[in-house]
Amino acid sequence: MADTERKVAIVGAGLIGRAWATIFARAGWSVRLSDPHIPTLKSAPRLIRDELHALARHGLADDPDAAVARVSAAGNLEEAVRDVEFIQENGPERVEDKRSIFAQLDKMAPKDALLVSSTSALPASRFTEHLERRARCLVGHPVNPPHLVPLVELCGAPWTSAEAIDRARNIYREIGQVPVTINREINGFVLNRLQGALLAEAFRLVGEGYISAQDLDHTIKEGLGLRWSFLGPFETIELNAPGGIPDYCARYTGFYKELASSPAGPEVYESPNVDRVIAAWPFQPTAERIASLTELRNQRLAALAAHKARHDTTQTDNA
Repeated sequence: MADTERKVAIVGAGLIGRAWATIFARAGWSVRLSDPHIPTLKSAPRLIRDELHALARHGLADDPDAAVARVSAAGNLEEAVRDVEFIQENGPERVEDKRSIFAQLDKMAPKDALLVSSTSALPASRFTEHLERRARCLVGHPVNPPHLVPLVELCGAPWTSAEAIDRARNIYREIGQVPVTINREINGFVLNRLQGALLAEAFRLVGEGYISAQDLDHTIKEGLGLRWSFLGPFETIELNAPGGIPDYCARYTGFYKELASSPAGPEVYESPNVDRVIAAWPFQPTAERIASLTELRNQRLAALAAHKARHDTTQTDNA
């Protein structure tokens, strides 16, 4: 490989790690994989190849064979991070594990390499505080599956440098993702807080018998979700009143004030409400069902991504 080829280490070669490897390899980077579980590491290149070929069938990868040739399994963590400029960590979602991994990365990685975690819930301050070069550490939280849903939430610790955030943002843009910056740490970042607000209300509405579980899903799939595939909530309400957002706030926020005054509480995730929700869902989570739905989800997301790539000219200034 040419010396000019950019290099990334993917630490943790499970579902999310393989997706990141797919994204970086598709974008022309040399990808080194590391995972302490040898069977996971050995199977990763084949699974990444399959994902790249699936993307190519939808026009989302130009040369899948060339891309997979850029992926290799490293013998150990030190070998994986040698001479890389970017490290995407995908280890267990436990703060003790993150601290251990990042302590090793901080010692082994090149001094100017970015150390980025895919964590979905742990702020970077919880596992980078005592590192010598902690200013280069941040969270780059993807959405599952990352190779089909491009959003990445960037969130630094109080000591993360602005330069590290800017570099990460530029790299994610270059590999085809859509980075957004969380200005200061907050549990759950932003995407999961928005998702959590909707999910809590969904649990309340189904658990209290206002609507069936399947019809609630239809409400999103055939209603809000169609708009949300290309409009955000502020863009949506801007179009829902003649005078835009100020007009919408004046006309329609009375109900939302009422709703906000009595939001769904934590009890919606406890018995007996959660028992009612589970009983309302008419399917059993068999391995066959989960595998089939995952494949269908990925096919539809790939088709949507291809459609948006052809037609979407509305990337925001903050993307």
